[in-house]
Parts: sequence; structure tokens; C-alpha cells
Amino acid sequence: MHELGVTENIINIALTKAGEAQAKKVIRINLVVGELSGFVPDCIQFYFDSLSKDTIAQGAVLHFESVPAQLRCRDCSTVFQPQDTLWACPNCTGRSVEIFKGRELYIENMEVE
Repeated sequence: MHELGVTENIINIALTKAGEAQAKKVIRINLVVGELSGFVPDCIQFYFDSLSKDTIAQGAVLHFESVPAQLRCRDCSTVFQPQDTLWACPNCTGRSVEIFKGRELYIENMEVE
């Protein structure tokens, strides 16, 4: 359900930026979504379709770019992608890791007319 608030923010940002550019229509919004962000693109799309009605963003295409999870070992600084639920460093087998990438959610760019 947290996609509702996030989608409201996406629309607000898109409408603000489109207004600054004096655009008449938002054509496409490119979003970057991390694998570990907890956000479901289908839910964002569902809310977007509903919330953008009667705005210049109505009918805009949402394009989702997924960012895979990357972890960094706190012991040896190796950056790696976890394998399933195995979050051990492939270099030193350390288990003290931090999420390096994969929590993102942002508008990368958008297309307007």
C-alpha cells in the first residue's frame, strides 16, 4: 500500500517539472526501481493510471528500470550481487555486509511535449 504515497509523489514531481517546462503533456516517465526497494511496479502503474486522470500526465507511459541488489563486504570492501538468500562475501566469506545498490526509487527523466 505504500505505493500509493510514492505514486502521488511521482505525479506531483512530474507535474511540477512539466509546469516548469511549460509542457502541455507528459508522454513518458522513466523510473529507476531497486530490487530491494520493496516497490512493485505493477502497483505503481495501477495507482498512476488512477491518480493521473484529468491531469497532463494522464496516459503517460511509465518505464521501469530495475536495479539489481549489490552488497559491499564490510571486511574486505568487495562489491557483489547476492545469490538468492546467501549474503556472504564471495571473496572472504564474511557475512558483515551493507546494501550498496538496490534500494533506489527515483525519476530518472521524463518526456514531455
